Amino acid sequence: MSEDTARYRANWQDEIDSAALYTALAEIEQQPALAEVYRRMAEVEGRHVAFWAEKLAAAGQATPAPRPGWRTRTMITLARRFGPQLILPTVTAQERQDSGAYSQQAESRGTGMSGQEQSHARLLQTIVAGRSGGMEGGALAQLEGRHRAASGNALRAAVLGASDGLLSNFSLVMGVAGADTQGRAVLVAGLAGLLAGAFSMALGEWISVTSSRELYERQIGVERDELETNPAEEQEELSLIYQAKGLKPEQADELAARLIADPASALDTLAREELGVDPEELGGSAWEAAFTSFLLFAVGAVLPVLPFLFLGGLTAVLVSVAVSALGLFGIGAAITLLTGRSVWYSGTRQMVVGLAAAAITFGIGRLIGVSVGG
Repeated sequence: MSEDTARYRANWQDEIDSAALYTALAEIEQQPALAEVYRRMAEVEGRHVAFWAEKLAAAGQATPAPRPGWRTRTMITLARRFGPQLILPTVTAQERQDSGAYSQQAESRGTGMSGQEQSHARLLQTIVAGRSGGMEGGALAQLEGRHRAASGNALRAAVLGASDGLLSNFSLVMGVAGADTQGRAVLVAGLAGLLAGAFSMALGEWISVTSSRELYERQIGVERDELETNPAEEQEELSLIYQAKGLKPEQADELAARLIADPASALDTLAREELGVDPEELGGSAWEAAFTSFLLFAVGAVLPVLPFLFLGGLTAVLVSVAVSALGLFGIGAAITLLTGRSVWYSGTRQMVVGLAAAAITFGIGRLIGVSVGG
């Protein structure tokens, strides 16, 4: 058996397993809308089975009667016994892992199969994330992309950026101070740590956002091509996504048809619903993210350095510890905006952890200073 033929057979068996699993989930599922989603997913996988069976036939290979593998049969048994929720996380992880396989195979390019597998992975993620029985107007408007709730990501980034700067530079300053409390080395090391850390954070953020934007642009380009070449398939994917989120099949079909009728609106919605991307922002500005990261890190990192600009010796060390402790408590208190915990608990915990880290580096610095000096 040639390498290509072996690959055809492996793909054929994988599709048999997927079709059997989704068919079983459709039979087990108590919610009619989700059962219909599984049924239609099984139909798509069935077409994939036929595709690879044709490839095998063209290669002169006979295909036996389709039979799911033992792993799939076991998962179906577990689902029937304990419910779909037991196996859905495993199925979702496997589907997500396999969703990009067809994009690397010449035979499946241009068939839409790769996009369908990726769509199935996203559908399963939607189902696992939350199972609801229906949607009201506000939720429906969100599905259409008209409203987006603001997240805590910006606040989280601000708090963590300042925390990273303060913790890392406080530990660095105390480590150097442990070795030499009298010299200007502490000030130089603190300023160097501030600049190095801030530039490193800025560059890392710039690369991360730029890479994300490029990836999003490529994914949206793929969606645009699929929308132009096969709008009916994209309409079905949208309908399945909305059914997975709780809409009745007829409502989901109507909404998907209405969106697909306007290509610009359809692409915007597909990007949001299938990719989780806002086409207008594409992850935000890389330069803005870089500058913000630089500034936030520097704000935290400057606190332990400030006393050494005006004071020297042990006095500067003690004032730096006091200023940094207050900063750590403030950052811990700010974190409660995200966690909802007690201000005193979070602030004290942050301060204790930071002081412990600084004490350890101070001790190590002291040992190194004594060893080198002695």
